Amino acid sequence: QVQLVESGGGLVQAGGSLRLSCVTSGRTFSSYAMGWFRQAPGKERAFVAAINWSGGVTSYGDSVKGRFTISRDNAKNTVYLQMNSLKPEDTAVYYCARSPYSGTRSRPDEYDYWGQGTQVTVSS
Repeated sequence: QVQLVESGGGLVQAGGSLRLSCVTSGRTFSSYAMGWFRQAPGKERAFVAAINWSGGVTSYGDSVKGRFTISRDNAKNTVYLQMNSLKPEDTAVYYCARSPYSGTRSRPDEYDYWGQGTQVTVSS
């Protein structure tokens, strides 16, 4: 059974930064793409960023391009999301997910394991 545990969420002022981490159990972490999604109240889960198995290819949602950076450390079974220049509209629960594919994916149905989520709140 694969388990994902996110951390690093919190309350930050607009313009500030946060770094989310997601530790994944299992020996085959380095074989799979990883992604971050977010869900605000009353909205559907939205794609934020994804990274391929090696870390060499990344993709981002339009609303976070240039502000967020996804990375991974396969030796630590961990994926990160560095969030800079945060805006109030970034407020959401952020979820880490593992894809059964090696390349980046942007749809929630292309991921098979999910973390419990971590709250990010950006005040104006």
